[in-house]
Amino acid sequence: MKSDGDVHHEASALAGIVSSVNLAAEPGRMDFYERARGRNLAPLWRVLHGLVTEQPAPRAIPALWRYAEVRPYLMEACKLISTEEAERRVMVLENPGLPGESRITQSLFAGLQIILPGEIAPAHKHVASALRFIIEGHNAYTAVAGERTMMEPGDFVITPSMTWHDHGNESDAPMVWLDGLDMHIVNLLCASFREGYPGKVHPLDRPEGAAMAEAGQNLLPVDAKYSSQTSPIFNYPYRRTREALDQLARFRAADPHHAYKMKYINPVNGGWAMPTMSTWMQLIPKGFNTAAYRSTDSAVFTVVEGSGRSKIGAESFDWGPHDIFVVPSWVAHEHAASSDAVLFIYSDRVVQEKLDIWREEKGNQ
Repeated sequence: MKSDGDVHHEASALAGIVSSVNLAAEPGRMDFYERARGRNLAPLWRVLHGLVTEQPAPRAIPALWRYAEVRPYLMEACKLISTEEAERRVMVLENPGLPGESRITQSLFAGLQIILPGEIAPAHKHVASALRFIIEGHNAYTAVAGERTMMEPGDFVITPSMTWHDHGNESDAPMVWLDGLDMHIVNLLCASFREGYPGKVHPLDRPEGAAMAEAGQNLLPVDAKYSSQTSPIFNYPYRRTREALDQLARFRAADPHHAYKMKYINPVNGGWAMPTMSTWMQLIPKGFNTAAYRSTDSAVFTVVEGSGRSKIGAESFDWGPHDIFVVPSWVAHEHAASSDAVLFIYSDRVVQEKLDIWREEKGNQ
């Protein structure tokens, strides 16, 4: 008698097989398959439908991390390991559908980094681009390519590919931010490089605010040349973002599926602020319910302000300030705000758009 494990294995083996294959004849082909395997060959017809699915089949699942439940682990980690020993003291947000893979979605990384007063996360650089979304704390900084920026809650900070960066906390309280990286996209393409800096911090050669002065006022230096696809602005302050959302809401009707949703852009070309991760800020007024929506990009949401509930597929999650939740590819979702809510979002949409594979579907209003 076959065990449940045997039955499951057989079902998995047949899951990708082309429907027109005569299964009764397959036992007689096994010798051929074995001999072909010896030459590093395999029959496509046995796996085709598992490789080219009828619609997205994400292994990631909807999930939510409540900040009040996660924060104690961050504080405990501070007692157990220093930033010097850890290099980056980060607790990875692992999707329950992808255990042990350091992924919040199949393409994206997310983790919560904490730095205590007086600590420095030492300088390094890597191909993977990173974003920092500030959760808690004041008067801590990140230094990118020779320029330092102070960080406040709600700020969106960019670390472009292969730029020296270090972080430090000059306040009297912990600083916590969400790290979002494209490392899994980089690793898929086998394009990762990393280098540590000889000292703790990289020298500063630009004054604080230089990037914003050059590119953050709807003006650019007349002779400036920008070869990178990443925005030259590397800190988008929350105070400006919040003001923009409020002003938009005063004269524009809320979109049925997104309410008020604005994307962060590169002022040089008007495109996404980062070449591998799309980023937005979304305002959902109190009492507003967004209509069902789904798209092929997988998205990570961080609650900046307010509270509400999101239905993601068959599951519903209540959320409040600093909570983080994930919407996998092609899973329908809708949000309801019980108070004015602001959500920061990042996803792999920009990559999919460049590859001409991104798709969306809007439900009935």
